[in-house]
Amino acid sequence: MGFAETFKALSDPTRREILDLLKGGRPLTAGEIVDQFNMTGATISHHLSILKHAGLIDDEKKGKYIYYYLSSSVLDDVLNWILSLKEDLPSEIPEDPKNKKQKGETRNEK
Repeated sequence: MGFAETFKALSDPTRREILDLLKGGRPLTAGEIVDQFNMTGATISHHLSILKHAGLIDDEKKGKYIYYYLSSSVLDDVLNWILSLKEDLPSEIPEDPKNKKQKGETRNEK
């Protein structure tokens, strides 16, 4: 999965809420997830499908129920990428030469 699918999945507030529900570590059935929202089962199923396609959640069938749980591998990849961006930032942001004042010049002078 690419980051595009991941960020698209994360862009929706309902899907982020579903991830929050699953972060507790206990797998939840679709019914348990639906109970937390004022939406139809079909709508939640659609959100679960997008999250699964993005690799953010996984599922496991046990008996007649499908349990959903957080999958940390894609989250780890995204987090590591974001942290690598931060590592590459300079400790100080260089001053923009266009905004540099000449000696003796005030801000309003041009």
